[in-house]
Amino acid sequence: MGDYKGSCFCGAVEFTVSGEPAAMGYCHCESCRHWSAGPVNAFSLWQPDAVKVTKGADNIGTYSKTPMSFRKWCKTCGGHLFTEHPPLALTDVYVAMIPGLAFQPAVHVNYQEAALRVKDGLPKMKDFPAEMGGSGVALPE
Repeated sequence: MGDYKGSCFCGAVEFTVSGEPAAMGYCHCESCRHWSAGPVNAFSLWQPDAVKVTKGADNIGTYSKTPMSFRKWCKTCGGHLFTEHPPLALTDVYVAMIPGLAFQPAVHVNYQEAALRVKDGLPKMKDFPAEMGGSGVALPE
């Protein structure tokens, strides 16, 4: 069990996550790539009550392109914080935001949309694992 501290780029918003993530991995969907301005997004999924904003709650902006994701960022620096996923009842805290977390990815999701191919031996899911409402179809590396 861990307690981890995170913040936005400028430090105006700070938060903690407690316990252990429900899952860790990489997302290759177009939305995550576009939002993160990177070819892949490293995620850690947490129970929503494990994520607590400790500073700057009034400085958090929210954007929801779809009902699947409510993306949060700092209104001062634009630094990303986390994404709430109500249909999954989980919150994605971007791994880059919690440097103390020992990142242990177990899966790649939405690999059918990958812009960057990764050969790391981890399962490559076409969309999501079946237990997360996806097809459960794995793709070759």
